[in-house]
Amino acid sequence: MSTAMVGMIAGMALGFAGYFGGFGAFLLVAALGAVGFVVGRFAEGDLDPGDFFRGRDERRDRRR
Repeated sequence: MSTAMVGMIAGMALGFAGYFGGFGAFLLVAALGAVGFVVGRFAEGDLDPGDFFRGRDERRDRRR
């Protein structure tokens, strides 16, 4: 599935949540979507847990 299709589906889900459930449901769907995105990136191997806990200097040294 392309990134554009995933974005469209996410937008539609947020739209339905906002329309039928109000602003609270919109925020809940957006937050769960963000969590799902991060978990998916971990599953694909694009993110490492250490990326969130390293300081800026350590990241800069690793890239060199």
